[in-house]
Amino acid sequence: MASRAGQDAKGAPHRPRRGRPPQLSREQIVSAALASNLQTLTLRELAARLGVTHGALYRWISDRDELMDLVSDVLVERILPADEPEEGQWRPWLRRLAWSMHDEFLAVPGYATRTARPHRHNAESFGRLRAGVIRAFTGAGVPPELAEQSWYIFGTSLVSWLAAQEQSLDLGDGRPRFDLFLDVLLRGLPAREPADPPPAGRDDREIG
Repeated sequence: MASRAGQDAKGAPHRPRRGRPPQLSREQIVSAALASNLQTLTLRELAARLGVTHGALYRWISDRDELMDLVSDVLVERILPADEPEEGQWRPWLRRLAWSMHDEFLAVPGYATRTARPHRHNAESFGRLRAGVIRAFTGAGVPPELAEQSWYIFGTSLVSWLAAQEQSLDLGDGRPRFDLFLDVLLRGLPAREPADPPPAGRDDREIG
């Protein structure tokens, strides 16, 4: 027998699902955000782009920080290579990762600059990025402490270069070349204990 309207086959009344509305997804939100000016985009403008109410969008994100968290989640998924670095192949793996960061970060106006500035980062997504880079170094036999220092050097150098490129700093007549920058960066890694001690009275290892 066909069920009555508002009831399922067992006669139990249908209940509307609570929580995030089914017409929205993380991918839709991020795609709409990336198609806008992310630096000035408000949540009301984003809701209008998506064709939903501000309240419906609020079930997913309550402020710009949470929006940036969603964007970071998606960008890190795009950036991280699907494969793990093979033994002795950490440089090609990091080169692919760096070029992906170059392409994805610079495709989103203001993202590299925002990432380079002090702010609350998405601990989960950037944690995955950090862990992947550290595994590349430890897999090559680098001690854990120096692998972490190598990540700091790789991550901060790369993001700072991308932020400088985004801001179009006038550093001379020639256009900065990412391929040269990346080649020099990777040839200098992994980090090693310095041969010369720091100046008298200084020990950078004591600086947090």
